[in-house]
Amino acid sequence: MTDIVHLPANATPDDVCAVIDDQGGVIVDRVLDADTLARLEAELTPYLDACATGRNEFAGFRTKRVGALLARSETCRELAVHPLVNSAAAQYLEPYCDALQLHFTQAVSIGRGEGAQPLHRDRGVWGSTLNRSVETQFSTIWALTDFTHANGATRFVPGSHRWDKDRHPTPEEIRFAEMAPGSVLLYNGTVLHGGGENTTERERTGVLIHYTLNWLRQEENQYLSCPPDVAHDLTPKLRSLIGYSLGGPVLGFYSTPGPPGTGVELARPETLFDRSAPPSPTLDGERFYDPVSDEAMASTATGGSDR
Repeated sequence: MTDIVHLPANATPDDVCAVIDDQGGVIVDRVLDADTLARLEAELTPYLDACATGRNEFAGFRTKRVGALLARSETCRELAVHPLVNSAAAQYLEPYCDALQLHFTQAVSIGRGEGAQPLHRDRGVWGSTLNRSVETQFSTIWALTDFTHANGATRFVPGSHRWDKDRHPTPEEIRFAEMAPGSVLLYNGTVLHGGGENTTERERTGVLIHYTLNWLRQEENQYLSCPPDVAHDLTPKLRSLIGYSLGGPVLGFYSTPGPPGTGVELARPETLFDRSAPPSPTLDGERFYDPVSDEAMASTATGGSDR
């Protein structure tokens, strides 16, 4: 049976995408150094220590989960824009979108005695109506501790992204994403996977940062997890990744509430942080989406596609 492929830290985006296309996922070994791991532990441990465990089998009765990682952890911000991950994600999802957006952030600590999480496909968060010819995600699980078969390493079914949706794996087809601290499992939204059973005395901790197509609804509401007063301190690249940018020609513009003649109308999200940014997605030369012809059409300074 096929084992999970491991690549070295100097792997290229082409290397990563080729394996994910074939197997659904790949492990890149020892990407993060000891200093980065120490900073992640220091930043995330207080939140995990204060967090209650889950309340159902999927979340884990002995598993702790905390989100809003970009608001809470400066080092997680570095992970979110890691060059290899971002380049590979953009390349892998390019056929289905014109930009990436951050989908989900979570630190997960699987406690001793936790059972195995049900195997699942992450694309299920959008239900069954999104055609499987569209790949929805590029996901990461960064190992902060050792990931072993015994302590809950992610269960993974290589090649299952090509299966019929109703096919279930045999026990022999399930593999375990065993990896050293600082390594990362990269996988798509269609492959079967799930947290493993922890039979050890120590917790297994990882950081999950997932990316999706810029026209899909994010699983974690980034505008509440990282509101404008927090996002203001992020780099423009991170703010754009979160969703403080247009998703395509006009998706995501906003107008400010308030008295007549105040604030902005039909503004790009970037104007929240940079008033010198072009205020409107309907300026001359921009493109508007025409829902009738299913094409982009030229806009005017005062017009749009919906009238």
